[in-house]
Amino acid sequence: MHELIEMLISAGPVVADGAWGTQMQQRGLSVGACPDAWNLERPDKVEEVARAYVQAGSQVILTNTFGANRFVLARYNLAEKVVEINRAGVEISRRAADGQAKVFASIGPSGMMLMTDEVSEADLRAAFLEQARAMADAGADAIVVETMSDPAEAKLAVAAAKQTGLPVVGCMVFDSGKNKDRTMMGATPEQAAEQLLDAGADVIGSNCGQGIAGFVGICRRLKAATDRPVWIKANAGMPEVVEGETVYTQMPEEFAQYVLQLVEAGAQFIGGCCGTSPAFIAAVRKKLQG
Repeated sequence: MHELIEMLISAGPVVADGAWGTQMQQRGLSVGACPDAWNLERPDKVEEVARAYVQAGSQVILTNTFGANRFVLARYNLAEKVVEINRAGVEISRRAADGQAKVFASIGPSGMMLMTDEVSEADLRAAFLEQARAMADAGADAIVVETMSDPAEAKLAVAAAKQTGLPVVGCMVFDSGKNKDRTMMGATPEQAAEQLLDAGADVIGSNCGQGIAGFVGICRRLKAATDRPVWIKANAGMPEVVEGETVYTQMPEEFAQYVLQLVEAGAQFIGGCCGTSPAFIAAVRKKLQG
């Protein structure tokens, strides 16, 4: 196990952060705009989000770089700014952390499909390596490959991130199948764990896709499939459309009621995904301290 990960989990479950996109939208990010571009355009607002999570008790915060790979940025004519945007994202979170939290830089999906030959493995690998190196050069403590539906893409991203020498977290989305325990590509937690481990992940886990209640069983299965620490970041329930707007109605205290079940199931990193906020993280921290 990487020494940083071992150090973090030595004192018990680690509190991660919550959602970024919805928090930035509350600060003025337009729906459909490029969130990652705010690292250059509105770094003050991005830092507000990161700092709020540190103040809420996050021991690990991510970076506003989820879509900062060349394929996603190309949709906004920003592909030439991959390095600049990723470096800025890490620097912003490091300022906000101010030594009180570790910075795990976020790598999300490319939005390209390997199985339809929309992109080659070589091109995907190069894109993830470009992003990961920029993050490492900017001083990230670790890298999180998250919200992955295709194990093949996840393996490429994790392997690329591992080339930096930083510890790497690999996370899949389980939101498909009758019991919502498979990825969109049909992979089970056990199969996903095997793929992530093969790629060299230091921590495996799951994020997004469903509310926290559904993560308890997934966490238990991931833990049984590996001796690596498990990372869990659930949504604030499932989104609902209220008066034409997509909202998450679960409250922080309700979310936190599942935290001890996750710990019992083997989770060693616990945070939130879509719809969560600093209030959710404070509730998680309080539950763990209690």
